[in-house]
Amino acid sequence: MPETTPVPTRETSGTAPAAALELLGITAGYDRRAPVLSGISLTVAAGEAVGLLGPSGCGKSTLARVAALLHRPYAGTVRLGGREVRGFRHRAPRALRTSVGVVFQQPRLAADPRLTLADTIAEPLRATGRRDEIPDRLPGLAASVGLGGDLLSRRPHEVSDGQLQRACLARALILRPRLLICDEMTAMLDASTTAALVAAVEDYRRGSGAALLAVGHDRVLLERWCDRVVDLPAARPPGGR
Repeated sequence: MPETTPVPTRETSGTAPAAALELLGITAGYDRRAPVLSGISLTVAAGEAVGLLGPSGCGKSTLARVAALLHRPYAGTVRLGGREVRGFRHRAPRALRTSVGVVFQQPRLAADPRLTLADTIAEPLRATGRRDEIPDRLPGLAASVGLGGDLLSRRPHEVSDGQLQRACLARALILRPRLLICDEMTAMLDASTTAALVAAVEDYRRGSGAALLAVGHDRVLLERWCDRVVDLPAARPPGGR
């Protein structure tokens, strides 16, 4: 079983706004007998950018999925904006689900190949019954991530990984989340696209005050991007000491 190692958290004063994200004593994984994470705690303050760094297999993506309400932990507490989470995935209240935007590492697994980039970006608005907002929100948001012209009418197989990831980022932002989780968002991209996506995230954060949890393995990038970087220790193999 992995060693129980709490991740340092930032203390906030009684007058400070509620933390964007609190993960307290999280134990999670895909086998109860050998969880990937054991007793992990992490806090992201309101408006703060935190980088989560760790080797492959340490559970950082699993922790990100727990934070995004996509994976139920075996134990521990998740709070978003000071509100304790009682359900995960479709059982989570809509107000909590839509307060978090997520960008995954592999856009081709995260995007529906049948949808155009415009429809991909607008998908959350349709899913939440807000399709009337699409004409006002879509053009400016697409432009903010570097998409325009005929790119928006193309489907995933007709664009590059970088262009598709731009659409996935716009999709994550379209509901104006208070917390953005980027799970290895730029791992498959070249330096110029990485810089453009990071800049788009920071433009959104400056305008909205949103917090960020950026998961990755590139310490230089995370230290330049985030207010602080937290190291998640490597998980020990089952039976290891």
